[in-house]
Amino acid sequence: MAEDGALGDQPRAADVVKALGRHLGGLQEPGRDARLRALRAIRAEVQERPLSALVLQEVFAKQLLRPLVRCLVGDPAERCRELAVQLTCHGLSHGARPAEALPCLLPALAQRLCSPQGQSHEPCEELRLALIQLLSLLLELCEADLPTYLPEIIRILQATLLDPYPEVKRESCRCAAASARAMPEHFHMQSEFLIKPLMQTVSHQHFRVRVAVIQATGTVIQFGNGKSVDDVLSHLAQRLFDEIPQVRQAVTSVVGEWLLHLRDRYSYFHKLIPLLLSSFTDEMPENKQLAVSYWKRIGLQWEKENEEDLKDKLDFYSAPSHYPEGVVRPELGCRELVTRNLSKILPGLCHDVTDWVEGTRIKASQLLFILLLHAEDHITQHMELLLTTLYRVCLSEENNVVRNCVKAAELIGTFVSPKVSLKLLVSALEKTPMPSNLMILAAVIRGCPRQVLKPHLSYLANTLSQPEICQRSEEIFYMEQLLCCVQAITEVCQEDCKEISLQLMKVLVTIMAIPRTEHLHEKVEESMCSLAQVQHLSGFLDLYKQHIDQLMEWVSVSHDCWNCYSPEVLQLDVIATHSGPIIGEALQDFIPILKTCLQPTKDPLMRLKLFTILSQLLQKANETINSQGVSQYKRRNHLKICLYFMISHICPVLLVQLRICFFLELLKRLDDAAHDVRLAAAQALTDWFKCIRNDDEKTVIKSNIEFLYRELLIHLDDPDQNIQRAVLEVLKEGSVLYPELLVKEIEAVEHKHRTPAYCNQLLQHIQSTGE
Repeated sequence: MAEDGALGDQPRAADVVKALGRHLGGLQEPGRDARLRALRAIRAEVQERPLSALVLQEVFAKQLLRPLVRCLVGDPAERCRELAVQLTCHGLSHGARPAEALPCLLPALAQRLCSPQGQSHEPCEELRLALIQLLSLLLELCEADLPTYLPEIIRILQATLLDPYPEVKRESCRCAAASARAMPEHFHMQSEFLIKPLMQTVSHQHFRVRVAVIQATGTVIQFGNGKSVDDVLSHLAQRLFDEIPQVRQAVTSVVGEWLLHLRDRYSYFHKLIPLLLSSFTDEMPENKQLAVSYWKRIGLQWEKENEEDLKDKLDFYSAPSHYPEGVVRPELGCRELVTRNLSKILPGLCHDVTDWVEGTRIKASQLLFILLLHAEDHITQHMELLLTTLYRVCLSEENNVVRNCVKAAELIGTFVSPKVSLKLLVSALEKTPMPSNLMILAAVIRGCPRQVLKPHLSYLANTLSQPEICQRSEEIFYMEQLLCCVQAITEVCQEDCKEISLQLMKVLVTIMAIPRTEHLHEKVEESMCSLAQVQHLSGFLDLYKQHIDQLMEWVSVSHDCWNCYSPEVLQLDVIATHSGPIIGEALQDFIPILKTCLQPTKDPLMRLKLFTILSQLLQKANETINSQGVSQYKRRNHLKICLYFMISHICPVLLVQLRICFFLELLKRLDDAAHDVRLAAAQALTDWFKCIRNDDEKTVIKSNIEFLYRELLIHLDDPDQNIQRAVLEVLKEGSVLYPELLVKEIEAVEHKHRTPAYCNQLLQHIQSTGE
């Protein structure tokens, strides 16, 4: 039957050839319209009539192919060249033996699409697209016969991949992939010639072109020379930063396929794994899921290929007892792939995480976390490089990068023994205390399991409480990270913190004592409350009560050598003013410090600071130094002693340097709304007068004393009789200094007083004293 059909087709073919003969001559006409009419007539004969594949092949091969090729190569009219391409495509796709056209057609395509300079002779971009589509058709129909013409195909694609028309670029990418799949045995010898034009096009402004180039690159290298991986890696890595999700997805697919099927993939694991794992943090869920899916398949495939090597681990290896929450543990094959390639990946990654481009730093820091999650306890052998990198990165102010690196540091705490990690961390901290060192230490502590960290608590707390560490810097960032370390220890170790509670309190007091850390005071107090809570104490005041003796001993060790720059002065300030009523239990330690440090020979600025502390305590005596609920008599005596102590030591300085400033403050207090305050001020003035016995001092402040006499006489008319009597006692004490001045002042106002009896008593006292 087939032979009968073939015999029947021969007359039909002869009829078509005869009909075409009348039109083929028109293709040689000089006029465009004549050539166009001829091509349309040919189209009517072969394309618009139903012809069998054999008839069409007979007509196309023997009579049409060469005239059509001459037309598509040399006809000056675009419409004629367009019709020639259409007719050629029809003949190839419907003919019985399209491969017979290769010897004539491929050289013609090469001639039209690329010159020796690599440029196309075809000026019309739509026709260039039609010609490259014609090449694509040949690649589809003639796979078995293509190897002979591979050099021409490569030469065409080298030119068209760089064509200015985006659609030509995309079609060229499809052709490149088709060539690779059609003849892999021969293609690998020529594939590297396509890498350069592909990479020149991979950053094209049209994202569909970028996608096509990436996909073509994947296929070209998959079926070509694997060594070209090195030439494209940096370009593909750059495309992972592409703003278009489809482009990033294309990179993920290509790298995933290479890791599964590339012939030399074992040689490129350390280069390809970082690219695939980088997609784990892609902002598009679809891309992330694609990367995870590929990675799981890659790990399982690697397990099967290395089953003998992994037999023991597959049978006996158990999961870590402590694992990060909310994270799925990777497959064994995935973990092994990272572990075995980490030493090659990590140096480059540590360089990238400090790169000058922000996007690179962020991507690298994200990848670092993923790699360490896979490496688990194998992190140990890379600790020095990791810590050095983390210290450097965490000095920056980039929140995203620092946040990722801190998460990575927490994994160090999870998987690396504290015996190793703390030794390295503390050694670096002691050598060069920096805020980034403390930040990483805090992260490692947070990641560490409680039971694993417990044996190292004392060592850790003693280190942090050393003056060389906790007092090394007043930089706010440093103090913030020191506080983070205390918070991390409290959070992780809970009740175990009882054995290091004192050391942690020393650190917290030191942080609160730094002048520029006022904004941290609330956080420090919260940390104290947390430390108290894990010890089942009711609050931070109970914490002070538990440690007040040790804290006072700690802060007073060198108090006889203090000056205004001594950190212990600021620490004492915190302990005295922040401990509230607890300081009342430590007066036996507090008073000796004051007696020593308030001597006139000591640093004036330091003494002024101590007077300020004492003043703050006295303003709220019932809540501080009088917190133990002593009798009213004892309370007055305590106040009297403290006030007298302060006056007797500060007076010589203030008399000469501050003049009336001190007097004015006490006089203002005589107008205070609180009865107790007015009485205390009167008593303070009495004690102050007692301090002045030196004639030189009297002479210096004579005008001030005269002013005081005048003002105190006014307060003899206070509505409260207790205040009147207290002021009378002040004037009696002060009258010994300049009695004649006081008499003069009394006589000037005596007639105005509502209580002349007090004035008379005062005059009698002066007279009796003089006698």
